[in-house]
Amino acid sequence: MNVKDPEFTIGIEEEYLLVDAETLDLAVAPDGLMEACKSDLEGKVSPEFLQCQIEIGSQVCHTIGEARDDLRHLRSTVAKHADKFGLKPIAASCHPFADWKEQHHTDKERYNDLRRDLGGVARRMLICGMHVHVGIESQELRIDLMNQLSYFLPHLLALSTSSPFWQGDDTGLNSYRLTVFDNLPRTGLPPKVNSWSEYERSVQTLVDMKLIEDSSKIWWDLRPSARFPTIESRICDVCPRLEVTLTLAAITQCVTRMLWRLSCRNQRWRLYDNFLLAENRWRAQRYGVSEGLIDFGRREVISFETLIDELIELVREDAEVLDCVAEIEAARQILANGTSADQQRAVRDAALLAGASEKEALVQVVRHLTEEFHADL
Repeated sequence: MNVKDPEFTIGIEEEYLLVDAETLDLAVAPDGLMEACKSDLEGKVSPEFLQCQIEIGSQVCHTIGEARDDLRHLRSTVAKHADKFGLKPIAASCHPFADWKEQHHTDKERYNDLRRDLGGVARRMLICGMHVHVGIESQELRIDLMNQLSYFLPHLLALSTSSPFWQGDDTGLNSYRLTVFDNLPRTGLPPKVNSWSEYERSVQTLVDMKLIEDSSKIWWDLRPSARFPTIESRICDVCPRLEVTLTLAAITQCVTRMLWRLSCRNQRWRLYDNFLLAENRWRAQRYGVSEGLIDFGRREVISFETLIDELIELVREDAEVLDCVAEIEAARQILANGTSADQQRAVRDAALLAGASEKEALVQVVRHLTEEFHADL
């Protein structure tokens, strides 16, 4: 690697919901829980917008192996302290039967401002996501790679889907979370940007008018981070299992490196209009991995089995350099097992078949999610 080559470091942020260990209803994170987690995790944990949420962020990691060790420690620590308060964390983007109208936001200046600025839209934000940062020092390269990486966002979303239920109903979607999140301003696929200076001018226009304080209020599916020299993928549902999170992080890291590798040969991934990319985004949101995505070069819908095989081969060289071949190939296991959304529906259907009521079946889904949180720890 040359001195100026990116290191492709990664950082992972996850948001969890806290549930009562007995009833499996959502529960408020008590001050003692947050204080204990902060004491043990030294700045890697914080409250989220709602009082029933908690957010963790990994350290800067050079490999997926480092990320695994750090995330395992973070998840284990949150679970350990939550248990002392009769609570359990779940890593799913929506609680299957909770009512957003019964939740309250965290009393912090940032969240109070959000509640004021966004009105009723903010109240419905009973959702959790997972963000992956990839370290790119060059600002211009960040913009160039962001434009190309947008093509792969639907692939990542489809593999991550974990939010089929909302307020006790099966929504028919695999990621209902995006339906809620897309009601916010400055969300969705990032626009094509020609340069870092163009991006900065656009952000500064809103800052100068005092509409936002900085670029952290731009919530695109993929963005240059406001705080770090990274590009930040924000498309994914949070995943119940640690190993699925790591596979998604590895794909994000490897695709980013693959696109950089093309640029070193004076090549690039073809850019498609967001109108077309949004169709794949919708297919991923609606169907997860079950119905395939559009290959715009072939002009046909391709099965996810074929897409994943092609993606693995496309980034194999990068996965070997970044030491994450096993995690990349584990994407096939996600297809074999189904996404979390698929698994949650299977748990509900099995409970109903056994004679459970609809509410009892959804309680079984939450119990399944608490077990999945601990499965890879």
